[in-house]
Amino acid sequence: MTKRIDGKAAALDVRRKVAEGVALFRDRIGRAPGLAVVLVGDDPASTVYVGSKGKATLEAGMESFTHRLPTETTQDELLQLVERLNDDPKVDGILVQLPLPDQIDEDAVLDAIDPAKDVDGFHILNAGKLAVGQQALVPCTPYGCLHLLKNELGDLSGKHALVIGRSNIVGKPMAQLLLAENATVTIAHSRTRDLPALARDADIVVAAVGRAEMVKGDWIKPGATVIDVGINRLPPEEGKTKGKLVGDVAYDEAADKAGAITPVPGGVGPMTIAMLLRNTLIAAHQREGLEAPAL
Repeated sequence: MTKRIDGKAAALDVRRKVAEGVALFRDRIGRAPGLAVVLVGDDPASTVYVGSKGKATLEAGMESFTHRLPTETTQDELLQLVERLNDDPKVDGILVQLPLPDQIDEDAVLDAIDPAKDVDGFHILNAGKLAVGQQALVPCTPYGCLHLLKNELGDLSGKHALVIGRSNIVGKPMAQLLLAENATVTIAHSRTRDLPALARDADIVVAAVGRAEMVKGDWIKPGATVIDVGINRLPPEEGKTKGKLVGDVAYDEAADKAGAITPVPGGVGPMTIAMLLRNTLIAAHQREGLEAPAL
């Protein structure tokens, strides 16, 4: 019988451990770790995400600093705010919510964040350290995926992992994390030939391609572990105002073949915020010259 991987339960466990670490940090240093989140514009999904992140930060006992800027904010204005946050001793982590308005160069903003406060793990210095196997702040979503995989499978050595998607946010760092766990990794993308055949040979499939239910059930090797990073809204059915949320994997089909699979929603999503809190706690320890807790 296929196991449904409960991302909510795993995230709650991580958040509990982070909260314990925050309390110890406060007792030792005399302050709580601080996370600054910057939102430019009024994108509805981004607004919801920022609200969730702020709530989770406070629940963990951290300081939350939310900066909401108008859509017409210039790149220079945003860079000035980032610089102030870099210099603020109360701020251990900085997250600039993506996407940004068209007039702002995302790469320039991400590269302006102090790498020691880059809790999204997107700065080129952290990306480079991850690529060569050095200690770094790691992007939250792929690290959450790795946590779920290790919870489910334990040792990943020698397993064949297929990562579908090559973004800097998920696909590439996911592959690097799996390589560091001694998995054999294949990265697939829109120009990959015979993707179903590659999937059928994989012990682990991580789908992060952004196409609703692209990965079909007959692509899955019997007993494989499937991590679905995608979140897509289908067109609404007749009489309804909103369509169903689905992942990049056709869940019902894949669940007939997989040994374990994440649902959408309730799988990878909750882990992203949990790992953001984890990264903020790690960054706070490193900035204070303390040994970071194992999380």
